[in-house]
Amino acid sequence: MTSTTRNRVRRAVATAVTVTAALVLAACGAAGDGEGDGAAGAKATASADAHNAQDVTFAQGMIPHHRQALEMAELAADRASSTQVKDLAARIERAQDPEIGKLTGWLRTWGEDVPEEGATEHGSHGGGMAGMTDDAGMEELAKASGEAFDTAFLTLMVEHHEGAVDMAGTERDKGRYAPAKSLADDIVTGQSAEIAEMKGLLGKSS
Repeated sequence: MTSTTRNRVRRAVATAVTVTAALVLAACGAAGDGEGDGAAGAKATASADAHNAQDVTFAQGMIPHHRQALEMAELAADRASSTQVKDLAARIERAQDPEIGKLTGWLRTWGEDVPEEGATEHGSHGGGMAGMTDDAGMEELAKASGEAFDTAFLTLMVEHHEGAVDMAGTERDKGRYAPAKSLADDIVTGQSAEIAEMKGLLGKSS
C-alpha cells in the first residue's frame, strides 16, 4: 500500500468516526430533551391536578347543597304563581345540575367519597351546612302554593344562596384546585346576583 493510499484510508476512517460521534451526541441530546419535556409535562399535570382538604370539603358539601336547591326549584314549576319565580327556579336548575356533575367527577378523580342522594340534604338542622333548609321547612314549602309558595320559596332560597356564597368564598380563599376555585368564583358571582334579584321580588310581594 502506497503512502498516498494509506493517507486516504486514514482520512476516511477519521471522517467516519467524526460523523458517528456527532450522530451519537445528537441522539443523546434528543433523548435528554424528551426526558426533560416529559418531566416538565408530568410536573405541569401534577400541578394542575393538585388539590387540598378544602377542595374535598367544598365538593362534598356543595353537592348536597345544590341537590336541595334543585329539589326546591322543581317544586316551583307546579306551585309558584309568579312567572318571575318560575323563571328563577328554572335558571337555578340549569346552573346547578351541571355543577353537581363537575363536583362529582372531581371527587371520583381524587378517590374521595361522593355524598349519596339524601345523605345530608335533610335533617332537623339541614345537615349542618350553611343555608340548608331543615325537614320542617321543606315540608311547609311542599304544601304551599300560589303567592304563599312564592314568598316561602324566595325566603328560603335567599338563605340557601347566602350559605352557598359563604361556602364558595371559603373555597376561593383556601382551596388549591384551580377548577374548583374557578367554580367557587362563579357561584359567588352568580348567586349573589340572584340573592339581590330575590330580595327585590320579596319586596314586591310584601
